[in-house]
Amino acid sequence: MYNVVIIGAGVIGNFIARELSKYKLNIAIVEKDSEVSNGTTKANSAIVHGGYDAKPGTKMAKFNSEGNPMFDKVCKELDVPFKKIGSLVLAFNDEDMETLKELYDRGIENKIPNIEIIDKNKVKEMEPNINDDVIGALYSPTAGIVGAYELAIALAENAADNGVELILNNEVKDIEKIDDGYKILTNKQEIKSKYVINCAGVYADKINNMVAKETFKIIPKRGQYYILDKSASYITNHVIFQCPNKFGKGVLVAPTVHGNIIVGPDSQELNDDQRDELQTTSDNIEYVRNTAVKSIEKIPFNKTITNFSGVRAEPDTGDFIIEESQDAKGFINVAGIKSPGLSSAPAIAQYVVELVKERYDGLEKNKDFNPRREMIVFNELSKEKKAELIKKDPRYGRVICRCENITEGEIVDSIRKNAGATTVDGVKRRARPGAGRCQGGFCGPRVMEILARELNKDIEKIVKDGNESNILTGKTKS
Repeated sequence: MYNVVIIGAGVIGNFIARELSKYKLNIAIVEKDSEVSNGTTKANSAIVHGGYDAKPGTKMAKFNSEGNPMFDKVCKELDVPFKKIGSLVLAFNDEDMETLKELYDRGIENKIPNIEIIDKNKVKEMEPNINDDVIGALYSPTAGIVGAYELAIALAENAADNGVELILNNEVKDIEKIDDGYKILTNKQEIKSKYVINCAGVYADKINNMVAKETFKIIPKRGQYYILDKSASYITNHVIFQCPNKFGKGVLVAPTVHGNIIVGPDSQELNDDQRDELQTTSDNIEYVRNTAVKSIEKIPFNKTITNFSGVRAEPDTGDFIIEESQDAKGFINVAGIKSPGLSSAPAIAQYVVELVKERYDGLEKNKDFNPRREMIVFNELSKEKKAELIKKDPRYGRVICRCENITEGEIVDSIRKNAGATTVDGVKRRARPGAGRCQGGFCGPRVMEILARELNKDIEKIVKDGNESNILTGKTKS
């Protein structure tokens, strides 16, 4: 029997797992998919919000303000890209300026440092490509950008290094209360645990309802995005927002940590049975485009290298749900973690650990806990370091992805790590082959060959992402 089972291997579940691995506990993460970070975590804006937007007194406000300052340390420990570039919320009329004043007042009450309302001249000085009809902006210098799925993967790898077991391809079908905890029934096995932490994202309400009465509902909302080539990186240096509305924070234009530009999302409410529908649609993508040009008129959409969508978990409560179930002791819901969920994640993890400690007598520290995880990025090394690494392992001298200059050595490393890659997109999210201009058109087959070799699998068994995403179905010639 495990001490703690976490359901869901997104950034929230993995943060909690890593935080719990600082203690002597038998911990497992149970994930229905073939990879970690395959839900909302892999498809969002990847923004670390300043914390001025959430209503004071809410869990969103509390955990965003506490979580934001934690990113420098945790990203350094885990060797994850993070840049504190600041954000601007633009105003184009007097009504927008009133909204900025409300956001500023919220920020002050939420104790967000150094926020200020700036005039048009200052906006244009900071961002010359902003449309000329801007009249002011709210500037939040502590906002940043992060590799969201890279962070989730690093957390899972570090948690695994510290003893956490990762159980993939196990979809939770039911949960039963037993005398000393819970029996989790998956599509493959029975798993027993003293405590259960529900981090199931858009399915968190379904998981809760297996053991407790319905106290909240998740409304799935899909957002669609553009990713532009690195040659478009000149258009902005900050995260650019428009004034928020009833649909959320609205369409943003921002750099990514790897030098691309991300534009989006829209907000489309889905039906209950559409929680996994990640297709992009022409109407919604066109809406994103037409809305974004209000911020920066000359966005070079001809440099688009891909479009994608993600589904976020909108709670009907209007706030994060982070609490032990009233009628299922030892069952903790961490649900409805929409934006600013990523920004709040490290603080949420610490809070959940405190909830576990309240129920768990005599929790002992893991003196062997190692907070460090390293990732070799060959292209960022000095010439001397590159030569030294190639001499030690010639695979670092073979470039597989020419768009991003990714070597075979980096790909092998991403597969061999604890909680390592098992799919083509799993490799892409760890080491970035296929993330560049050609989107894997040239390197994809080589990545498949390396995966098949390293995992000792038939190449026809290698999938793109989920279990059903087969790439090869057989030989064209015998």
